[in-house]
Amino acid sequence: MNERILQIFLDRPGQFLSGEELSRELGCSRTAIWKHIRNLRDRGYEFEAVSRRGYRMVKTPDRLDVGRLLTCLKTRTLGRSIRLLQQVDSTQNLAHQLVIEGAEEGTLVLAEQQTAGRGRLGRSWHSPFGKGIWMSLILFPQIPLQFTSQLTLLVAVAVCRAIRQNTGVEAGIKWPNDLLVRGRKVCGILLESSGEDERLRHVVAGIGISVNLLPEDFPGELRGKATSLRIESGRELDRTNLIAIILQQLEELYDLYHRVGFAPIRLLWEAGSISLGKPIRIQTREGWVQGVAETIDDFGALALRTDDGQLRKFYSGDVELA
Repeated sequence: MNERILQIFLDRPGQFLSGEELSRELGCSRTAIWKHIRNLRDRGYEFEAVSRRGYRMVKTPDRLDVGRLLTCLKTRTLGRSIRLLQQVDSTQNLAHQLVIEGAEEGTLVLAEQQTAGRGRLGRSWHSPFGKGIWMSLILFPQIPLQFTSQLTLLVAVAVCRAIRQNTGVEAGIKWPNDLLVRGRKVCGILLESSGEDERLRHVVAGIGISVNLLPEDFPGELRGKATSLRIESGRELDRTNLIAIILQQLEELYDLYHRVGFAPIRLLWEAGSISLGKPIRIQTREGWVQGVAETIDDFGALALRTDDGQLRKFYSGDVELA
């Protein structure tokens, strides 16, 4: 029904259509029409409502298009095979299924909306329709299993560099893989992998970026913790161009990593970090540990100088800036 209503408005650009007229044409109640208009608004379509005249569609959302994205790409491998869905539970789930079905390296899964997007530690990820970049990328790295965490840092560097280049927003990396702007989260990264005989079989890199969300698009519990690139830049952004730049940065760093190893990625991560040299606290299974973040090692572990002077390494955990 949403699509039928949408097509009617697209066929009559600039016209007001009354609820009564729409209900008669579609064979449903005016209340049902109102509910479907509300659903379309949630998907980014904007309507003007005027008493006794009805509704007029005044703006359509930015919609992702595979053809346009392929035209914008400057990569050799990443993103050359694309699956784009209007709605999916999680792009991660679909990407894992595509691996089973024989997907090639660089296959990209994109969705306009996720109904069960997920972040680290099983947390949910807010993924409203048409407002962000919700994507998963399939990789087959030729590295030992114990180096998997290095790839998490690599993806964070690539996305951070792409955001800065494309938007001018000074995003920074909070260990291990969150991107923050002015202390608020704008991007989350989740790598899921499978291995065999101490080697990686595949990695699915999930990237969620709040691109064009407005303050009212965030649920109440996130409004003090999250932000978007639109809020920070003051303008609506082209998601397609940003995706293309992310994939270009990823491919360049991924190729560099396979040629010379982790050392240059580590330097780039440190340059973009907002954690190093700062007082932080890490939540572990034993509770909170506080100190100053000094460096990361060759496995991506965070070295923390604790308040009692010890140097401890952490391979996972939630970090808060003190």
